[in-house]
Amino acid sequence: MKCALLLSAAMLLPSAAYAQQDHSAHQGHDMPAEQTKAEAPPAATDPHAGHDMGNMEEVPAEPADPHAGHDMSAMPADNSAESDVGDASAPAPPGDHAADAVFGAEVMAQSRKALAYEVGGMGYSLVMLDLAEVGFQKGRETYRFEGEAFTGGNINRFGVKFEGEGAFGGRLDDLELQALYSRAIAPYWNLQAGVRHDIKPDPSRTYLVAGVEGIAPYWFKVNAATFLSNKGEVRARVEASYDQRITQKLILQPRVEANFSFQDISAIGIGAGLSDFEAGLRLRYEIKQEFAPYIGLEWRKQTGDTARFARLAGDDPDTLSVVAGVRIWF
Repeated sequence: MKCALLLSAAMLLPSAAYAQQDHSAHQGHDMPAEQTKAEAPPAATDPHAGHDMGNMEEVPAEPADPHAGHDMSAMPADNSAESDVGDASAPAPPGDHAADAVFGAEVMAQSRKALAYEVGGMGYSLVMLDLAEVGFQKGRETYRFEGEAFTGGNINRFGVKFEGEGAFGGRLDDLELQALYSRAIAPYWNLQAGVRHDIKPDPSRTYLVAGVEGIAPYWFKVNAATFLSNKGEVRARVEASYDQRITQKLILQPRVEANFSFQDISAIGIGAGLSDFEAGLRLRYEIKQEFAPYIGLEWRKQTGDTARFARLAGDDPDTLSVVAGVRIWF
């Protein structure tokens, strides 16, 4: 039995060696097309192979169109682009507030009222002495003051304006008071109406006042008013000034004022037309915004019959003064 098995094994060994030798003999030979068809084509080389793609954001896939395959022909066309804009009335403001459900309607109503007051609706007051100065002329020293006080908000205000002037050791030449209501009519512009009373010169006059006050382009402050007296006399005044900031604290202010009368008022020495004109240049230093001393020059000229009335009273109708004063507000 053992001899038979050994004999069979000896016969198989040469066959296996021959088969291995037969296959190795075809290495490097060109195989027929029929044999290469069965082989899979090599995979294409990845151009990004070996690159680090960890920092790149993943591009989300576009969502599928939910209306894909639907028949949209029956839907009406959108002609909103062709319709007239602005014909429809504005929708009513919402009357419900989500916060009312949490904090209560009464509490939130008070909160909204406080918000409207503090953001543009709050009131405030101001007292300003814009001019408080002494003037040095040839052989004469004068004083002058001009200011205003008001209280109210951004829309409605009530105020008082005052101004006066005279000579040291002499009489008070002019003293004027105005009580005004001011109403905002445009950004930076207010319409004013009220009453003016001139205590000096004698005899005194009372006027109705109507005018505008505001900031013109390029930040010129403008004040224009007309006055109708209790005697039927009509007068007008135009003022303009500009603050040219040289440094944060040093400010140069040119200032002009013109007064007009529509008739001669000989009782107070005013002639018809342009009665007087002022031009001044003041340089102030703001130690604080509320306190600023200044120095400057002031030129004043009376014209026409007003100059004639001034000469008859012994006054100079054309004067140049060196002025020094302080501007205060609180």
